[in-house]
Amino acid sequence: MLETITLLISITFMYSAPLIFGALGGVTSERAGVVNIGIEGMMNIGAFVGTAVCFYSGNPWLGFLMAGLAGGLLALLHAVASVTFKADQTISGIALNLIGPGFSLFLCRMFFDGATMSKPIANKLPKIFGNIKTGSTAVKNLNLDITAVLAAALAVILWFVLYKTKWGLRVRAVGEHPAAADSLGISVTKIRYTCVLLSGIFAGFGGGCMTLDIIPQYTPTAISGQGFIALAAVIFGKWTPYGAYGACILFGFAQALTVVLGGGKFAIPSEILAMLPYILTIIVLILFVGRAVAPKEDGIPYEKGTR
Repeated sequence: MLETITLLISITFMYSAPLIFGALGGVTSERAGVVNIGIEGMMNIGAFVGTAVCFYSGNPWLGFLMAGLAGGLLALLHAVASVTFKADQTISGIALNLIGPGFSLFLCRMFFDGATMSKPIANKLPKIFGNIKTGSTAVKNLNLDITAVLAAALAVILWFVLYKTKWGLRVRAVGEHPAAADSLGISVTKIRYTCVLLSGIFAGFGGGCMTLDIIPQYTPTAISGQGFIALAAVIFGKWTPYGAYGACILFGFAQALTVVLGGGKFAIPSEILAMLPYILTIIVLILFVGRAVAPKEDGIPYEKGTR
């Protein structure tokens, strides 16, 4: 029983790490008043770039950093469309969710001899207790991934920045009342650009987690809805870093259950287990979306001079 519990904990944190990075990206963007439903596409491009860089360089950390950069570049398109040209932010996000997987597949065919998936990487991101020698299976099962620690650290840092710093106050002001912030000399455009770019970088890190830590190669189904689950975590967590983190842990636990139960002696069809994380997402949205209140100006383009 102890071995099963420690294994469940380890898998929960492993699967929650990509969701946490994606959800924190959503919190960052939406706190500044820009809806970003393109997290799925940003995670997808980050997953491919991270894998490709790691495969050709042999360095998973370089791949992880480049995954974040790729997500940030895709987010730049969203910032230009939604902030500069004041386009519909939902439509822009949907476009990114099409561009991300499509461009990733195009690059995959280019760099991997026409294949729709990359070759497996030789080096993955390290684990926290990877060098500990012990005969205890329970301790071995509790071998946490480094990305789980990085995701938790990012959640703490983002909470501190948003609620304990002057810049965080400005971000929240831009998301709640940009006209008032503008009247005080705060650049709404600069704040929103910065937050959208950070959102893409975090989402890219999430995609990198998936292919550099969980799946050792890029496939067209590597992300498969993780970005949308991260968005659900943003809503469930009421647009706060700690709330989003807790929601991602819950969704990661649901994914861990599918792994543990699928490999056990329980007579549960694999199709039902595979549906569990998505069913939980729908249930959470039904129960909590009506109670969650987004930032007041979330999704509304700002016209300078309006009140």
